[in-house]
Order: sequence, then structure tokens, then C-alpha cells
Amino acid sequence: MSCYDGFIIIDKPKDYTSRDVVNVLNKKLNTKKIGHTGTLDPLATGVLVICVGKATKLVDMVTNYDKEYIATVRTGIKTDTYDITGNILETQKSILTKEEIEKTLNSLVGTYLQEVPIYSAAKVKGKKLYEYAREGKEVELPKKEVTIYEINLISDISYDENNTIFDIKVKASKGTYIRSLINDFANKINTIAVMQELRRTKQGIFDINDAQGLEENLKLIKIEEIFKDIPMIKTEDIRILNGNKLPNEFGYNQILFKKTNDELIGIFEDENGILIPKKMLA
Repeated sequence: MSCYDGFIIIDKPKDYTSRDVVNVLNKKLNTKKIGHTGTLDPLATGVLVICVGKATKLVDMVTNYDKEYIATVRTGIKTDTYDITGNILETQKSILTKEEIEKTLNSLVGTYLQEVPIYSAAKVKGKKLYEYAREGKEVELPKKEVTIYEINLISDISYDENNTIFDIKVKASKGTYIRSLINDFANKINTIAVMQELRRTKQGIFDINDAQGLEENLKLIKIEEIFKDIPMIKTEDIRILNGNKLPNEFGYNQILFKKTNDELIGIFEDENGILIPKKMLA
């Protein structure tokens, strides 16, 4: 596949970091102008949106999209990472009923301040949290406002060695750590739990059914296809080509401008009747 400007939806394999996926694609597409739009832990699989070429300028827009996950929860175990790969800190008998699980899941819907896990790439004073953890240094963990739109039990409940195991589907805002959400669930129900598996099934308009494996002949989605709901206008206006602010004479809140030869210029947004360049792509 030739390297153009656009997006590739990858079904990230287990035990790969998001950076590993980018490194594979650097070689496969013979370009370094590649970025991903939301880290998935090595344990996780599923939708990883990759930006190529000019689309790398749109990483933060795509990262802001809401996300959907399917996760397997195992109660009765606590680890330092909140997932099954971490060092076990505690075990206990934890047998939960369907009614208890569903009631507690329902209580998690809404907006709250979620504590960022110590084993994460979030930074405090310019240093990644997992670096503090590996050095055994204490640090005050930051809290981020997240929104849980939906969280549902989607499987039968099974029991193994006094543990309760079940699957949940979560629709959440950007920045939500599902392993932290599972830890919060456990705290609410007065038990301990870890995330055993995680699969991201959606990120905004990007769906797992459209995701591709790293070994496939990869399909690139053009920028215009992703932003097809934004009005597109062709122009040679030098003010727009230079990314200047200008009066909004078009009547749209958002516009994707292209040159008359179809070369992308950028995305502009209306602010009080003035068009402001949000992302320049030329």
C-alpha cells in the first residue's frame, strides 16, 4: 500500500504496545509520519486508530472521541496495576451475585473524578507515573474527570477458586482507565478485583468490525471520509491558505477547506462570527 494521508484502523494484538504497532507500520509503509490516537495497554486488544501523513495533525481531535470497551472482571484478586498482569498484593474469597453486580455497575454511571493508576504513562512533574512506581517512590496520583455513559453486564457469571468472573461493556469519555473503573467497582461493593481482559470495540466512528490485522493488506481511509459530516468548500482565498482568521460568510460552524485541485487546506471553526483555523493540513 502506498503511503497517503489518512487513517488506518488496526485491531491491536495482545502483548503489543501501541508504540510497537506504530513501529511495525513505520517499516511496512516506509514512513515515520505515523501516530496513534489513544494508548492501549499491552494486555488489551482492539481498535487502535493510526494517523498517517497529514492526518497526524488530527491526532488530538480523534483522541477526544468517546470510546467503547468490553472487559473481563475477576474479583478476589488485587494487583499493583489493577490488571491480571501485575504483582498480586492481596487475595480473598469474593462471590458476587448478578443482582449485586448490576446494582453496583449502575451506580458507576455518571461523571466523577477518577484516580489515575500508578502504572500509567500519565506525567507528574514531567515524569511518567510508572517510573515513580518502578523506583518505589511515592507520588500523589492525579485525578481526572471522566464520564461513564453506559456500563452493563453482558455475560453469564462464572466462579473459579472463590473468584467471580464476568464481562462488562463500557461506553466512556476519553481518558477513562477501565482497570481503574474496575477497581472503583470493587471498592463500591467492598471487595477486590482486577481487569483480566480488555478489548476496545469503538472509538468515535471507528468500529472494531472495520479494524484490520497488522499482517493484512492495509486499507487507508481518507481524511475527507472521516470528516464527511463537515461541509467542504473549495477555495483559493489567500487568507484561508495562510490560516488567517476571517469573517464567517459561509454560515457553517465548521468547514473543511480544500484547494480547487482537491489538496486539503484545513479545518476552520466559527467563534462569534469569525472563522478560526483549528487544524491546518496544507
